[in-house]
Amino acid sequence: MVKVLIVDDSMTQRQLMSSVLEQIGLTVLIATDGVEAWEQIQQIQPDIVVLDIIMPRMNGYEVCRKIKTDPTIHHLPVVLCSSKTEEFDRYWGMKQGADAYLAKPFQPKELLSTIQKLLKG
Repeated sequence: MVKVLIVDDSMTQRQLMSSVLEQIGLTVLIATDGVEAWEQIQQIQPDIVVLDIIMPRMNGYEVCRKIKTDPTIHHLPVVLCSSKTEEFDRYWGMKQGADAYLAKPFQPKELLSTIQKLLKG
């Protein structure tokens, strides 16, 4: 079973993403901030991470950077999904190692296709 870790401090966003991903049979795990996400990544080892950027305790850029600089999990696909929609935000996210960047409000089809593409490697 493919495990997707959704990291967002907004309950509404977590529920929207969860319902979209569960419909295609993915197992959804939830974290509400970057610190909780980092703990789950180390313990549960999800197959892909969908990260908000603006969160308490540790932002999405920091989590992404930690994943991509850790030799044991640097291969873990990371999708940044944020309301930060300026070109610089996208550039900076990709510079941190993100594999994809989606703007909120996200389109369910775009979220699904991005995750499916990254899981196929």
